[in-house]
Amino acid sequence: MTESLMNAADRWRPLTELLCALLERVTGELPGCLGAALTVGRCDRPARVLAAVGAAEVLAPAQLAHGGPVAIAAATGDAVTTDDLFGDPRWPGLTRDGVFAAAPEAAERYAGVRGAVALPGPWDDTGAFVLSATLDRPPGTETLAVLRRFAKLTEVTLVVAEAAIAGDPDQTLDLLASRAAIEQAKGAIMAVRRCSPDEAWQTLRRASQEFNVKVRELAVALVEHLGGRPLPWVEGSREIRPGPAAHDAAERLWSAFTSLSP
Repeated sequence: MTESLMNAADRWRPLTELLCALLERVTGELPGCLGAALTVGRCDRPARVLAAVGAAEVLAPAQLAHGGPVAIAAATGDAVTTDDLFGDPRWPGLTRDGVFAAAPEAAERYAGVRGAVALPGPWDDTGAFVLSATLDRPPGTETLAVLRRFAKLTEVTLVVAEAAIAGDPDQTLDLLASRAAIEQAKGAIMAVRRCSPDEAWQTLRRASQEFNVKVRELAVALVEHLGGRPLPWVEGSREIRPGPAAHDAAERLWSAFTSLSP
């Protein structure tokens, strides 16, 4: 449904304003931030910039085209940082001259671009977003922490916006309910593996691919396995009932975690 959301952002001004306001808050809380962007995509479709402010209006699309933190984060699901956006050997195709060739006025305005950071996050079973920022300095230890605080708000905003665009109130409840199960599963993985939320999400997503089950069904099965009973659901939402494959995957996953725990 990414295309529907992209089309809505193009024509639905309130959504665009909401997303840009969120990005402006990100820039306001990051010292030396020159711009921020929100990129969305699905496993079967290329990532696209949904909203951007400041230098990111130019740099986010350029990274998707020529490489950079945004492109790598979208492709791998891992957070990416760099102290030198235009000098990092990981993406030789991204150069200052190439990016600003068609926009010399932007080159002068953003001559101080140095560091950049991109934080991916889950949207639903097959969709993900990347929250990114461009800085006039190398990113500090607090940079990713700030983006993580805004990642949850970004996720909820996208879920609700897409459901609203679809015109189906029940879908909003379904999506939020499945997100709650995924958060519980992530919390359990974080506790047993002592890892970050990003690592927990990647673990869950990789396991769903390995066992060929949907992320939300694996998450529910894992929570039910730990709780020893079916997961309660919000009244009015459609229950997610994991099948035998999801339950088997959850049991095997948790067994692997606990056998590796110190």
